Amino acid sequence: MNLLVTGGAGFIGSHFVLRHVAQYSNDRVVVLDKLTYAADLSFLDPVKDRIRFVQGDIADSSLVKSLIEEDRIDAIINFAAETHVDRSISDAAPFLHTNILGIQSLIDVCRAHPKTLLFQISTDEVYGDLRDGDRPKTPDDPLLPSSPYAASKAAGDLLLLAAARTYGICVRISRCTNNFGPHQADEKFIPTVIRSALAGGPIPIYAQGKNKRDWLYVTDHCDALEMILAKGEDGRIYTVSADAERENIAVAKDILRLLQKPESMLAFVTDRPGHDWRYALDSSLLRSMGWKPQVTFEEGLERTVEWYGGKK
Repeated sequence: MNLLVTGGAGFIGSHFVLRHVAQYSNDRVVVLDKLTYAADLSFLDPVKDRIRFVQGDIADSSLVKSLIEEDRIDAIINFAAETHVDRSISDAAPFLHTNILGIQSLIDVCRAHPKTLLFQISTDEVYGDLRDGDRPKTPDDPLLPSSPYAASKAAGDLLLLAAARTYGICVRISRCTNNFGPHQADEKFIPTVIRSALAGGPIPIYAQGKNKRDWLYVTDHCDALEMILAKGEDGRIYTVSADAERENIAVAKDILRLLQKPESMLAFVTDRPGHDWRYALDSSLLRSMGWKPQVTFEEGLERTVEWYGGKK
């Protein structure tokens, strides 16, 4: 296959590129990335001689069209997104640009190249939050996003489903629970805890840290995406989860334990507006296809702490 990986110098995208190039040496991989604060081209250094890198914006449909035609792209794997909830609350405009207008740009290109698969990497946050005891969300559940970020991702998903029906383009969507691992932007929760602990504190924790997240190690997510790419069906939504829910405060304490730092570093701060309580997804379809997580939360956290410690 010839792949265009958008956002391929970011957190999840870079891991996908590294793993795909290692596993499928005959595939051509083109990476398109805007290189915002959340990306780092050095993540791709191990494969820089085996990929083509282009700096650019997915909202630039002329650029995307030229890449599709020049490299005879079979599938677009779209990781490109603005993702930080706090930033979206402060200024939603960049999220609308990338997560909505960027998606429409990709749709327009695929309308002209209807055999090209458009594979959207979405998020569990489009469903909004759950209460304790609520069943995990499935692809058929309604979308009830809580933040400008989540609303922009939901809008992108809906544009894709509408385009698949109206124009007949090939679309697949995956929605995943919280990822963690090396390469994640410093402002995200786990990197923030590690960075703050290494700096001597304080470590900011919203409210009392009781919000729950399901944590999936990034390489397990990439393996799920490869399965969807290879065996998935056009027009379907796939939900990806680890079934490893933990309270934020418990994750922070696990990190402090690994770093041998005192819990006195924890500092509770005012909760953010509209903070979702809990996320959970039903990944039974993917598991029936043969996928399951290979990295435990404990093992993944050790790897992550080690990587950020070495980074600093």
